[in-house]
Amino acid sequence: MEKQSLLEFPCDFPLKIMGANAEGFAQSIAELVCVHAPDYDATTMEMRTSKAGNYLALTCTVRATSQAQLDDLYRALTAHPMVKVVL
Repeated sequence: MEKQSLLEFPCDFPLKIMGANAEGFAQSIAELVCVHAPDYDATTMEMRTSKAGNYLALTCTVRATSQAQLDDLYRALTAHPMVKVVL
């Protein structure tokens, strides 16, 4: 039995990724997102630094084609050593 999803695919799906405000963080995340969503345009990535400047919040909106794709992308992002939180 296939797992049901509340989402209708394909759809635009925003991912919020937070990590330390370190050199190469945004580039590394953009490359990782492109592995799982090859049509992702990294120039659309939104970036926001924390008030103290220690953390960087990224929003990557991907064109999701399946729940499996989103699950794989979420697992890859949470396993990345620079990532603290993925929403």
